[in-house]
Amino acid sequence: MNVLRLPKNVLLKPAQLRRIHATCVRKDIVGPPDQVSNLRPVIYDDAPILPPDGVRHPYSLREFTGDTREYHWKMQRQQLDAYNHEFWTDSNTRFEAAKQAYLDSLPSSCTLEDQETALSVFYSKWVKQETARQQQYCTEWRKRNWSNIMLGARVKYQMLWSKITRSSHSSLEDARKD
Repeated sequence: MNVLRLPKNVLLKPAQLRRIHATCVRKDIVGPPDQVSNLRPVIYDDAPILPPDGVRHPYSLREFTGDTREYHWKMQRQQLDAYNHEFWTDSNTRFEAAKQAYLDSLPSSCTLEDQETALSVFYSKWVKQETARQQQYCTEWRKRNWSNIMLGARVKYQMLWSKITRSSHSSLEDARKD
């Protein structure tokens, strides 16, 4: 086995260590905040599943392994993000429109202090008005998120189990050959 040994006083940066280690870097990508919803979009970087040894095909079958749970989990994450984005886009759009209408209803002779007092009243009314809708959203979001976490745990467990059984399978085959 070829092992690279470095002197103890040599410190490598993570990028340099990555060049030494053969595995690829996996990171989710987070974008800038949306202007209306204020949420940052996420592009999930899921590791491709490697095909079993000896399976060769001219087309990329790595994308489609036939594991429906994993596809379902990926779609569920995206649906949860879309649900979250849709709710906050709608909520923030309605809030800004209501706030602007409230400010427009104030007399033009209002001082800045009067506007701040009026906005304080508006915010209080808005929170009371939106409480039921917000609670309904939170309940639904928690339910969906918990379902997503459970499915993700099942997928990760299944991946771990397949690695364990694959490695034990190959070690048994190696023992039989000897």
